Amino acid sequence: MAKYVALNEPLAEYLLSHRTPDDEILIGLREETARLGERAVMQIAPDQGTFLNLLVSAIGARRAVEVGTFTGYSAICIARGLGRNGRLLCCDVNEEWTAVARRYWAKADLLDRIELRLGDAVDTLKSLPRAPVFDFAFIDANKPGYLAYYEEILPRLHANGLIAVDNVLWSGEIVNAEMKDDNTRALRAFNEHVAADRRVQSVIVPIADGLTLLRKLAD
Repeated sequence: MAKYVALNEPLAEYLLSHRTPDDEILIGLREETARLGERAVMQIAPDQGTFLNLLVSAIGARRAVEVGTFTGYSAICIARGLGRNGRLLCCDVNEEWTAVARRYWAKADLLDRIELRLGDAVDTLKSLPRAPVFDFAFIDANKPGYLAYYEEILPRLHANGLIAVDNVLWSGEIVNAEMKDDNTRALRAFNEHVAADRRVQSVIVPIADGLTLLRKLAD
């Protein structure tokens, strides 16, 4: 028998209010991003930010990569988890949104921990040594690119390193057979690929819009 709790708004608010509180920097960044209007939906949920920070800290990650930075909220959460000697590589294509990110990284005293590379993320990843260099990765960018990002990151991830992938439930539309747009089809293909991939151990966590967690298995 399936065991789960269906979320409604009061329960979702309860979850958000019963976690470690955000500081003024994260709150301010959420508020500024909200003023972008519909685009603000691209920012991760607050509880996802807490979850990413917790994961990175718990595994003792020191090197991380992020594909899809937007205004920098997830990068702050990840970089803080890496600690003073950690380094996060952020890949994005939008100079305007990442300019907001840079301002908040400065406020959070993280500029020395984060490197931003603007351009196609696949090209950026391919330019890196094809050897394990990362302990953690976060993918939250254009959905048709997910599989390519994953395949470029995996060989560059240490054994037992983690990859987190956002939006894998796609507002619940992932199981709606009538949804056949490019984004939904790409996410379905990605989810199926990961579920069958014996190089990793994976699970979909129903937090916010769905977050896949993958652990790279030792050879």
